[in-house]
Amino acid sequence: MAASSFQFLHAADIHLDSPLRGLSLRGAEAAAFTGASRQALDNLVSTAIAEKVAFVVIAGDIYDGDWRDFSTGHVFVRQMGRLARENIPVFMLRGNHDALSVISRDLPLPENVHNFSVRKVESVELPEIGVVLHGRGFAHRHVPENMALAYPPAREGQFNIGVLHTSLTGREGHEVYAPCTVADLERTGYDYWALGHIHQREVVRPQGPAIVFPGNLQGRHARETGAKGATLVRVVDGRIADMIALTLDAARFASLNLDLTGLSSPADLHGRLRVALAEAVEQADGRPLAVRLTLTGRTPLADHLRADPGQLREDVVALAAAAGDQVLVEKVSIRVEAPPTAMPAQLADFEQILAEVTADPAVRADIGATIRDLYGKAPKPVLKALGLDEADLEAVIAEALAEGEQAIIARLRDPAGEGSAS
Repeated sequence: MAASSFQFLHAADIHLDSPLRGLSLRGAEAAAFTGASRQALDNLVSTAIAEKVAFVVIAGDIYDGDWRDFSTGHVFVRQMGRLARENIPVFMLRGNHDALSVISRDLPLPENVHNFSVRKVESVELPEIGVVLHGRGFAHRHVPENMALAYPPAREGQFNIGVLHTSLTGREGHEVYAPCTVADLERTGYDYWALGHIHQREVVRPQGPAIVFPGNLQGRHARETGAKGATLVRVVDGRIADMIALTLDAARFASLNLDLTGLSSPADLHGRLRVALAEAVEQADGRPLAVRLTLTGRTPLADHLRADPGQLREDVVALAAAAGDQVLVEKVSIRVEAPPTAMPAQLADFEQILAEVTADPAVRADIGATIRDLYGKAPKPVLKALGLDEADLEAVIAEALAEGEQAIIARLRDPAGEGSAS
């Protein structure tokens, strides 16, 4: 039977109940974010029902890792049950976060859900609409081989969809899993490749075949900014007519880089912050918003800001609260520089001495060892909540050294923390 006209939803990287990194330790102010992944899944299912899609594809990482308890699994089962009552099939596979070897708990899924095999590529037909889906999940978290090479050729006269969790040839910020090339996907002759793993939406190729990463359903930390969701694919007479990026996230992250060059008073700074925060709130479209703020540029305020970063953060929190009811300040980073000025005569040589000390390999090694020791002693849930892992340590050490040196100089230049306020 030749493929007919229909539409389907392509989602990936739901990471259900993923801890929102960097926010979990902030108590009540982060409450709006704690259920964001569950609400995003609810939005996906509600959209599938409203759009009357023929089926839903989820290309891996439904879960963030092994469940803390069965409630995570029950949430997913309930949502799949909603689709079952609407006679909407779901085709899903395991990715690196929810590989068979990772998830130790299990619950029976509704009969409308098909979980692709992790042992071999499996092909499933929907004869009533002339569709064939081909997919294989991950048995283990680390998959270095090219799984795409095992996918069979397209079935003639059918609309063929390949489902795969892969990094393709690699994407910044993502580890390599099941690597393959666009040519590897082309050779199958499929109409659409429903990919997962890359959290940024990307239409790798619009046709011949269409190759799409829908991005993750819900941002999880400050590096996953902007709208998140899934892709609605409309097929007319067996050919792709449209691919629509749907926004389905329940909370939003924003990274604001504010250049303070030319600003000379706290009042000027507060004015610039108000404008930036108002714009970020508007772009969040009514969703709870977590903001990471980075201040850059050359300004006379530099020493004042570095001398009392705690006051700066509280100022930003207050301004954020005024900008919106659901705005959370995730982090404030000070990257400003002071205009060239002479140090006080009695400290003329101190800045050079301090620079030499912090550049000393032995000093850096000693400070690095201290930070690593603290890292080793810290509870793992705390580190995860803060968004820290082994790969972040070198950056943390370098940042601590740079900010420590700058804070000392700032305090010496502006011991009362007054800066240009007067």
